[in-house]
Amino acid sequence: MNPIILEIKDTYKTIDIPNEEVLFKDKNSKFFGYAYPIASEDDVKKHIESLKKKHHAARHWCYAWQLGTDTIRHRANDDGEPSNSAGQPIYGQIQSFEVTNILIVVVRYFGGVKLGVGGLINAYKTGAQMALQACDIKEKTIDIAYEIIFEYKNMNKVMRVIKEHAINITNQKLELDCRIYISIRKKNASKIKDIFDALYEVDIKEID
Repeated sequence: MNPIILEIKDTYKTIDIPNEEVLFKDKNSKFFGYAYPIASEDDVKKHIESLKKKHHAARHWCYAWQLGTDTIRHRANDDGEPSNSAGQPIYGQIQSFEVTNILIVVVRYFGGVKLGVGGLINAYKTGAQMALQACDIKEKTIDIAYEIIFEYKNMNKVMRVIKEHAINITNQKLELDCRIYISIRKKNASKIKDIFDALYEVDIKEID
């Protein structure tokens, strides 16, 4: 029997820049859609506050966000709309487009005609979908960061490995005690770590 080799998933999709503002209309209600790249929940607050200033006359600022690659955190907010009629449809589009580290906000101006729960679900879903369609979605690799610690006399053998495997150096401190910081694609990380572990008088450790 052939052994089953599980492929390590080490890519994810995200955006680098916000989208151009999009607009969906239904029965005089206006739904403005926005997508933002985020790195933390603080980024979420900052963008929501900014949109509340820009659209100060709007009725609702509904949103959903997702953070992380291996461990996923997310939240959906209806902001006063009926339960699960806004935030969850927005989050559904984040899942549909398979993106992360992203915030989607749909701002609603009420047009005087109630849309009903079904109409709201469709409007917020469409606003989020349009916002994501207006984005340049990119696929990125999940990288593991390591610190290599060694004495200067061992520089050549460390650099030989780095050169042979085309390893990305992110920072370095080359003194009597040297430290080189590297970034390795997740699926190659354990193999590269084993190579450095095998080198005499060279230490390697993963860093956050």
